[in-house]
Amino acid sequence: MQQPQEKPFSEMESLKIIDAMINTARNKMTENGHLYLLWGWVILICSTGHYLMRHVFNLPNYWIIWLLTWAAGIYQVVYLVRQQKKKRVSTYSDDILKYVWLVFSVLMILMALLLSRIVKEPEQINMATLALYGMPTFLSGIILKFKPLMWGGIGCWLLSVLAMFIPVHYYMLLISAAVIVAWIIPGYLLQFKYKKQNAAL
Repeated sequence: MQQPQEKPFSEMESLKIIDAMINTARNKMTENGHLYLLWGWVILICSTGHYLMRHVFNLPNYWIIWLLTWAAGIYQVVYLVRQQKKKRVSTYSDDILKYVWLVFSVLMILMALLLSRIVKEPEQINMATLALYGMPTFLSGIILKFKPLMWGGIGCWLLSVLAMFIPVHYYMLLISAAVIVAWIIPGYLLQFKYKKQNAAL
């Protein structure tokens, strides 16, 4: 008995399937919020610890707490390498986000080096840092179409304006507030959205 032959795909049907696959990969939420949470909590611990060690307990080596950022940096490199190996599809948004945060990192280093030669009090640099935090956060929100990140970026800018009206020794607490609104809260919301969206695909 002759088996019925499967109907071959037309060119139009094939293109529709390919287009659907591309759109699925493009629309799939690839940002899980992990690195926002990592750096949010690390900077929160460091900035709050810095304030307490310097301005409350008057400890001379208050800066040592910032060595946590080196550990976080090493962890991030390992994490990104592993994620890259697992990733099947790299979206355009992923590539743009990499460059946004690369630019942010370069600007942070350059700004710290340049301003350290100008300002008398090192903590004054943090007012500019607050403004800079808002840039990659706001742009990430636009790229991911995720409003909590956009609001987080705006929050950083507002806190940088507030820094002009309060004593310098409170700047570290503004940094703490900034990472809560810009990275920690959006990070948890991204994590929730990632799990929900990827479970549905």
